[in-house]
Amino acid sequence: MKRTAIAVCAVVLVFAVTAWAQTGAKPKSGSAEQELIKLELGWSDALVKHDWAFIDRAAADDFTWTDLEGITWTKAQSLSSLRSGEDVITSLVTDDMKVRIYGDAAVVTGRNTVKEMLKGKDISGQYRWTDAWVKKDGRWQCVVSVASKIAQK
Repeated sequence: MKRTAIAVCAVVLVFAVTAWAQTGAKPKSGSAEQELIKLELGWSDALVKHDWAFIDRAAADDFTWTDLEGITWTKAQSLSSLRSGEDVITSLVTDDMKVRIYGDAAVVTGRNTVKEMLKGKDISGQYRWTDAWVKKDGRWQCVVSVASKIAQK
């Protein structure tokens, strides 16, 4: 009887440790990490589909984007440029994302492979980006975005 109790306890302990290890290795369903990855992928999709309403919701009112030349753009300026058609993205693949969460703030980094025309100039290529997000009124909003082109070797 004592051996059976020890064996049962050992089996329960093994299952508990296995379950803990598996859940600790993956973001939990509905986690902030998953939510931010979904927002980033949605943003990429919105740029291709011209879903400016998505970007308007995801970007905070005080959003700032720093472009490749170091010029900063407000939310209104960014949306205006996109709506005007001077910046046209026909394909965008986002990958290599990493999320770091600090309470109600987060930093997300990633890579985009994009086909893009800006004012008639082909600026297609790969870019590294960093976005800062803040949880305001129960939802994540992007407050800062910075991108750098990856040099081709």
